[in-house]
Amino acid sequence: MTSTVLRVAELFGPTFQGEGPSAGQQAAFIRLSGCPVRCSWCDEPQTWDWSRFSQKEESQALAAEQVSAWASGVRADLIVITGGEPLTQQRGLIELVTTLTDTGRRVEIETSGTIAPVPALAAAVSAFNVSPKLANSLVPYQRRIRPAALAALAATGKAVFKFVACGRDDLVEVAELAERFSLEPVWIMPEGVTAERVVTGMRDLADEVLARGWHLTGRMHVLVWGDARGR
Repeated sequence: MTSTVLRVAELFGPTFQGEGPSAGQQAAFIRLSGCPVRCSWCDEPQTWDWSRFSQKEESQALAAEQVSAWASGVRADLIVITGGEPLTQQRGLIELVTTLTDTGRRVEIETSGTIAPVPALAAAVSAFNVSPKLANSLVPYQRRIRPAALAALAATGKAVFKFVACGRDDLVEVAELAERFSLEPVWIMPEGVTAERVVTGMRDLADEVLARGWHLTGRMHVLVWGDARGR
């Protein structure tokens, strides 16, 4: 049987998951290419912005069995599939995720929440880290908020919803989206690719996040390694 081919931006680890409920855990990362959302502050534009980056240099086609073989050689129980937007390749991910979970690995997928997962993939993964984009992304509402996809992700019972906030004013929009689409649990993360900006953002957001009954996450990899790639 021919293995599914995936468009891969980079493979790296062991490192730490830097964000959300699994922050601090050892992990291996599979970063896929391609994203239809294209946020203005995206910290991984090399996965989709072919006006600034070379697709040939930043993306490679790898068979799912090659990727799973690499992940199997990394000392980490947690595998994080990120992007870009991984669910643009979700049909190809079924083989990869199934292989990894069969070997006892936990697999989390990081997604923008704009594409509904197919049932086979939803059944195989351990968690979806869903990051719906706010107006601060400068992406039109119709492109960044897809009600059917959010509902499908929430229905898996495996999703957490992490919003990138540039300041306390953004929390009003988070509250509106969370209520409208029944999104929970809610995690708030400050935007920033420097340790100083992340810490300042957490301090600015912390009290109001607590008051609203939500969770706060930093970006541990940024605090430790800055904006270095592959960490």
